[in-house]
Amino acid sequence: MFTGLISDIGVVERISPRAGGARLTLRPTSLPVDDLALGESVACSGACLTVVERGGGLVSFDAVPETLARTTIGGWASGRRVNLERALRLSDRLGGHLVAGHVDAVGELLARAAEGEGARLTFSLPAAVAPLVAGKGSIAIDGVSLTVAAAGRDRFEVALIPETLARTTLGQARVGTKVNLEADLVARHVARLREWAPLDGGTVSGWGYGGGAA
Repeated sequence: MFTGLISDIGVVERISPRAGGARLTLRPTSLPVDDLALGESVACSGACLTVVERGGGLVSFDAVPETLARTTIGGWASGRRVNLERALRLSDRLGGHLVAGHVDAVGELLARAAEGEGARLTFSLPAAVAPLVAGKGSIAIDGVSLTVAAAGRDRFEVALIPETLARTTLGQARVGTKVNLEADLVARHVARLREWAPLDGGTVSGWGYGGGAA
């Protein structure tokens, strides 16, 4: 699990094809590579990947075909900047929101406008994830925990403060940039419960919610 608070930005050093997938080698800016353990999880622009090699200032991850197909990673190239976050410790402060590192869909930056010292960004909202995104709800964009400023049927907006612009790759995102999207975990489970609720007369009381003491 992650919080969506980016701790570092890395740069793609190289991408090596491997049996349908790829090995990604990144050079973090400040993240102490030697402190990373083999098998440790790191969120790379929102996608949870496993450390398979590290040393010499570099860290490598393997991405399987499913990951390449469902995230922006399939389109990465050397020189790309990547948001990095190590996995959450149980003792850490949860300054963002709970992020699993499981990308729901890929969105695209449609518009960008200055807003005071910050910026307002408008992203496309794929149909698969649209029901899970609501105004004032949480969303992770390339691993960055953000609050939805406005949500429509096919697009949504976020308002970014200068700190976010300076410390994440969203500061350099331009119209047409593709991003990884992960909806709020709670919204995902509520949507799943609603699929089953009609089996119990339109409520979820059949699962023990809101029905009082037995």
